[in-house]
Amino acid sequence: MNFNTPKSNLRKFQTALEISKIGVWDFNEKLDRVFFSKSSKAIIGFENDATFGNNIDDWNNRVHPEDKKNYRKDFRNHIDGKTVFYINKHRILCKNGTYKWILDKGQIVNDHRKDGYIHFIGTHTDITEQQNNEVKVHNALTIATKQNNKLKNFAHIVTHNLRQYSGNFESLLEFYDEAESIKEKEELIGHLKEVSSCLDRTIQNLNEIVSVQSKKNTHLENLNISHFIEETLKVLDLIIVESKAVINNKVDPSLFVHYNSAYLESIIQNLISNAIKYKHPERDPVVTISSKTVKSKLVISIQDNGIGIDLAKFGKDIFGLYRTFHNNKDAEGVGLYLTKNQIEAFGGKITVNSEVNVGTIFNIIIPNKKPN
Repeated sequence: MNFNTPKSNLRKFQTALEISKIGVWDFNEKLDRVFFSKSSKAIIGFENDATFGNNIDDWNNRVHPEDKKNYRKDFRNHIDGKTVFYINKHRILCKNGTYKWILDKGQIVNDHRKDGYIHFIGTHTDITEQQNNEVKVHNALTIATKQNNKLKNFAHIVTHNLRQYSGNFESLLEFYDEAESIKEKEELIGHLKEVSSCLDRTIQNLNEIVSVQSKKNTHLENLNISHFIEETLKVLDLIIVESKAVINNKVDPSLFVHYNSAYLESIIQNLISNAIKYKHPERDPVVTISSKTVKSKLVISIQDNGIGIDLAKFGKDIFGLYRTFHNNKDAEGVGLYLTKNQIEAFGGKITVNSEVNVGTIFNIIIPNKKPN
């Protein structure tokens, strides 16, 4: 805008801005005066207040406290010549007590370094609807991302956890074919029935995950930790026997946790099977599961005497997807990634301490507040 334009044309420009509901403001440091057009004042409900603007801080004092720092910074940057224009988005307190989002633009229109004072002219545009729409889009993307992550997590549970059952069935059937007595065959049939029962439970739990994916919160149950671990150990019975592993369940039998049963089964199963899979070649695996409560958090520790992990070398990647640290042909680099995601899905975290050739301790830390 040419500020040498005749006053009649300036009035036309101002009228056009008012029609478009774009407010105009004018700050003259020399006169210590600020002017707000009727449209500027109308945005925040002061269109009929002739006194609004008498104090040069009438607008400044209404900027949201969280936005004031950037508001002043952007203003200062333009004065210092760091930006060609002053542009800022901030929330402003309206007369009715609500906040609106404002796009604030301006420019110094005089040679303030030569004149010794600043003459600033700018505009106010109400962008509340636009900002609200951006928030809605962001929220929709966040929901979509979460749903996508849930889908990936579910896919990993199916492919990784059910593989354990497949291996159990395959091994038991091989043993059945090799069995020489009816007693051995009957015993193996009993193991097959046990694995089949555990598989059925897992499928039911996975079905539960599917049924709740569209709900706001994943279904939580009040689970007895010690009992739940004993049930999960039945799934791993074959590899426990084959590896001559000793599993010490020292979890307090009176402890309960509010958790999703399918996720908890997956977490316990993955960590115990890993402890056995990465056993030390010179000793039988010993796995100890213990518990403690710290305020409103439950800590479940799973300790083994296996080959350990070089945390100085692999610590930052230990929970990464498809990260493996040993030359185990069965390693897929999925289990720990899956476990971490399942724990964090309920606001918990997992930590690890390990020493090569000594063993590893995984600590599962989860909030244990009853859901509302």
